[in-house]
Amino acid sequence: MVRDCLFCRIVAGQAPARIVYQDKQVTAFHDLHRQAPVHILVVPNRHISGVGGVEPGDECLLGRLFLVARRVAEEMGIADSYRLVVNNGPQAGQSVFHLHLHLLGGRPFSWPPG
Repeated sequence: MVRDCLFCRIVAGQAPARIVYQDKQVTAFHDLHRQAPVHILVVPNRHISGVGGVEPGDECLLGRLFLVARRVAEEMGIADSYRLVVNNGPQAGQSVFHLHLHLLGGRPFSWPPG
């Protein structure tokens, strides 16, 4: 756990969040600044700063993130259509430097984003 990381504190139960899923590897919770009717963040429980911090041994964990995102999408009733977003670095919009997937759904999206 990185002490000053908000997502590490959420995973550890030391910061409030509306958690929708948690297991030994992954936690999913509502984004406070939602950009869609459904906006869930899916994070690894172990601190990884971003895509650049992913190591060769993380393949199973990354797969787990996607499986949990699919499960949460099903539970939220958006399994037929949703968007997954990963921001890497401040110029890409990453504001919390703990790897996370944005699961967005419940409305139409256009392309290209932002």
